[in-house]
Amino acid sequence: MKCGQCGSEMEANEEREYKGRKLCEDCYMEALSPVRTCDPWAVHSAKSLGRYAGKMEALTPIQSEILSILKETGAIEPSDLLRKLGGKMTLKELEREFATLRHMEKVRGEKQGDRVLWRLW
Repeated sequence: MKCGQCGSEMEANEEREYKGRKLCEDCYMEALSPVRTCDPWAVHSAKSLGRYAGKMEALTPIQSEILSILKETGAIEPSDLLRKLGGKMTLKELEREFATLRHMEKVRGEKQGDRVLWRLW
């Protein structure tokens, strides 16, 4: 059986149904919890946690690498950032990491003409 979203093979007992479509677990989770970069409550929560954590704020290794690349490049398109990360993740995974960093107000997106660039806050 194939996932109705990504087309990957899955066992018959592993499928999840969402809005009449048979999805693999990853696509099902994405459907239930889509990436939201502009989420005021997430920003509030991240900032509140940051106040309590102080200097103990912890980033994952990939988040640290993303910030390092953005510091080096100034601004970059998501597809170029994905290439610089060397295939460590998919675009969906990168978007989720970006959303988390956006909620922490460490990165932001901006439009330049018809391009969207990611940069440090």
